[in-house]
Amino acid sequence: MIISTTPSIEGHTVDRYLGIVSGEAILGANIFKDLFAGIRDIVGGRSGAYEDELRKAQAIALEEIEARARSMGANAIIGVDLDYETVGQGGSMLMVSASGTAVVLK
Repeated sequence: MIISTTPSIEGHTVDRYLGIVSGEAILGANIFKDLFAGIRDIVGGRSGAYEDELRKAQAIALEEIEARARSMGANAIIGVDLDYETVGQGGSMLMVSASGTAVVLK
């Protein structure tokens, strides 16, 4: 399945717009505690472990929108937007959300 942040796919025409699809992944506070406990992993102000967890959450959110789009009969998702938000009391969790438009391309 083609998944793109652009509103169209070069060389393809949108045959049908099937609707908005979205997916979310939430990282709990315990993940942050575990990540920051291994502070030695931080090099140059970056944490490889933290970045890996964010990539995993992004992959989960994208897998969810792909599954939802497939169930609608789509072969592509266009206009994909990824958002990162803190949620919960005191921002104790991080949510990664993905949304886009499920379409059928010719």
